[in-house]
Amino acid sequence: MYAFYRIWIFCLFSLGLILTSCSDAARGASNQNNVIYTDTLPISRWQLPDSLSFCGESVPLADPEVRERAEREFYINLQTPGQIVLYLKRSARWFPMFERIIREEKMPDDMKYVSIAESALYMSKSPKDAVGLWQIIPNTARAMGLIVNEMVDERRHPEKSTRAAMRYLRQGYTATGSWTNAAAGYNMGHENFAENQRYQGVKDFYDLFLNEETSRYVLRIAIIKHIVEHAHEYGIVIPQDERYNPAPVKAIAQTEAVENLAQWASEHRTTYKDVKINNPWILGRSLPEGTWLLAVSQ
Repeated sequence: MYAFYRIWIFCLFSLGLILTSCSDAARGASNQNNVIYTDTLPISRWQLPDSLSFCGESVPLADPEVRERAEREFYINLQTPGQIVLYLKRSARWFPMFERIIREEKMPDDMKYVSIAESALYMSKSPKDAVGLWQIIPNTARAMGLIVNEMVDERRHPEKSTRAAMRYLRQGYTATGSWTNAAAGYNMGHENFAENQRYQGVKDFYDLFLNEETSRYVLRIAIIKHIVEHAHEYGIVIPQDERYNPAPVKAIAQTEAVENLAQWASEHRTTYKDVKINNPWILGRSLPEGTWLLAVSQ
């Protein structure tokens, strides 16, 4: 009889475990079906800010179509926090120089964010042969007074390319009266932008139907500006001493051709590597005759 009771109690215990397991499984299925979670990703709680602007011009977020495009850029940028970290680190190297030239050229301070959208503040080259921090194509570079040849490419000269970019953006503003339109023209070419204005019979960027890249471009700049300025609100904090602050350099005037840059570097108590890093506009191992200022580390 005692053995019988032991078997009976064991069966009741086993049945209880089975029912509990089934109940838990049912709750799990319910959670999946109803999307009820106790833990959520932070990005799902972040929302597009109430307002966005570029160069003092508001983004019309009340327009559902514009708002949806802005949200696309908002979430795409936030899903790559490592890239935002690099924006912040690199901004310490380039923003002081950008801000100085922007003031001298009497341009809006927000123009520095165009470079992030263009190159991620990296001396890059696109498949369309746009080069440098401002991603300038050869014809535009030459029109803005930059030297582009087999030996020298001033699109890779940080200061000269920044001034050229400001001149080109100023052209767009002069033609349209809008910094937003000027930025769109920077992306697709001022002539192409003006042709779309004429054909579609509207002037404002947000009223135009444009190619996908340009349609995203200005909104991407506005979103990058917002995230960089409010990175701490999204959990991205980079102390100043961890950013890529510019190394001190001195300028050496050179008017004669340099046949051997490595030898030139040695004569000026530096290295070929230092010369190439500080002067990315020099494409090869020599420099033609001209009036040049070469930067070397102090």
